[in-house]
Amino acid sequence: MTQRPKITVVGSFNTDLVVRTPRMPIKGETILGGPYHTGPGGKGANQAVAAARLDAAVTMVVKLGLDDLGDKAEANLRNEGIDPGYILRTDASHTGVAFIIVDDEGENMIVVAAGVNELLTPEDVDAAREAIESADILLVELESPMETVERAVHIAHEAGVTVLLNPAPGQPLSDALLKQVDVLTPNETEAEIITGRRITNLAEAEDAARKLLATGVGVVIITLGANGALIVDHEQVQHVPGQKVDVVDTTGAGDAFNGALAVALAEGMPLGTAVAFANAAAALQVTKVGTAPAMPYRHEVAALLGA
Repeated sequence: MTQRPKITVVGSFNTDLVVRTPRMPIKGETILGGPYHTGPGGKGANQAVAAARLDAAVTMVVKLGLDDLGDKAEANLRNEGIDPGYILRTDASHTGVAFIIVDDEGENMIVVAAGVNELLTPEDVDAAREAIESADILLVELESPMETVERAVHIAHEAGVTVLLNPAPGQPLSDALLKQVDVLTPNETEAEIITGRRITNLAEAEDAARKLLATGVGVVIITLGANGALIVDHEQVQHVPGQKVDVVDTTGAGDAFNGALAVALAEGMPLGTAVAFANAAAALQVTKVGTAPAMPYRHEVAALLGA
């Protein structure tokens, strides 16, 4: 493409506080862990960074605190080349924080203190209307208030902008919202929460996806971790296998997938090719520690796909 794809992300920033541990503690238990590190994260910011590193022109609508973590967050987003025009600052609460435990298997447990992420309003989205309407893709997740997500999706839908909704963290969604979504990307757990259908295999994943299609969603892509992803729309069912890699930390894999998928779709890749591209980005992301800092660059994804 001669022109970089334009992605607008409406979403969250959290500072990640990460500790490694041999295994997850059980209720009431204290265990020794380490090492410990901090870094930029939050689903919205992770997806924005993923898209920016894959050569998209990214604008992010996000709210940060007027605190030290907020200063570092803004500097990080600017350093990643993300348009700072809609980075909003307030002293009404603290910058979002995520407390993350990662065990020796690379699995994680996360608790989020949302802070000012809860204060991103529909009015903030209205002020960013131009950035949404001029985008190729609106990318949004669920770490912002639902009414804010709904406003962003509505503006994009009315303008004919492709809406990619990553329904994470999982929660029930209204049919009114879903019918405005072009591409929905739940993982198995999130798909179960939205549909009430248990998913233990590909057939059950397809069944849940078809229930989502019936609400008016254009395409459902259920991410399956190491097993890749299942694409279901009205024309096809396609399982796109994942890449085999040595897993270090699974935190942020879904964000890498969604950021990459947004770029691939904005560039006009066929759906199966776009999902393979997103699978490769997610696979590379889990080979490193951290979320946003572990997002791969375009040449890395190209090399993995070429191999």
